Amino acid sequence: MTKKKILMIIGDYVEDYEVMVPFQCLEMVGHIVHVVSPDKKSGDFCVTAVHDFLPGEQTYTELRGHRFKLNFDFAAVKECDYDALVIPGGRAPEFLRLNAKVIELTQQFHHSKKPIASICHGPQILAAAGVLKGIRCTSYPACKPELILAGANFQDTAADKAVSDHNIVSAVAWPGHSEWLALFLEKLGTKITL
Repeated sequence: MTKKKILMIIGDYVEDYEVMVPFQCLEMVGHIVHVVSPDKKSGDFCVTAVHDFLPGEQTYTELRGHRFKLNFDFAAVKECDYDALVIPGGRAPEFLRLNAKVIELTQQFHHSKKPIASICHGPQILAAAGVLKGIRCTSYPACKPELILAGANFQDTAADKAVSDHNIVSAVAWPGHSEWLALFLEKLGTKITL
């Protein structure tokens, strides 16, 4: 397997599982993952949030999660230094999509046809970057209208499923990690043998 260098963009109140699990899994299989956040440097922290889905309630609950330590400076990031991009969900994408450099980086990864994995509210950034036209994808259901407005071919999937189309892999939420990460590893050319 060729070791890949992956960029993960997060912000405060990123979904805890959606940053912790992919970061650890991608590193576990031998990839290098730089986790960055606008206006923050290596050694700074982003606060995460833990979301849960309770039967009979109309939306998810949110609790404060861990502090995730960033390992690279956002200001130093250049798309050409990376093989792929990961955009977790939670509340962070709603403000990250307002950052011009986040949008520019997302567009560069897409135009270079590099793999992009996005989950939950993460596709809000893809929609804002204008890279979803004609792409089959999914997201947390609350994001569906803006993905459709961005031209996506939205797929209503179960929470434990993922969708792969062109260079983009997407999933509804953290229950879909297994399929989402497996599809992303496939796009990276990562082969795991038992």
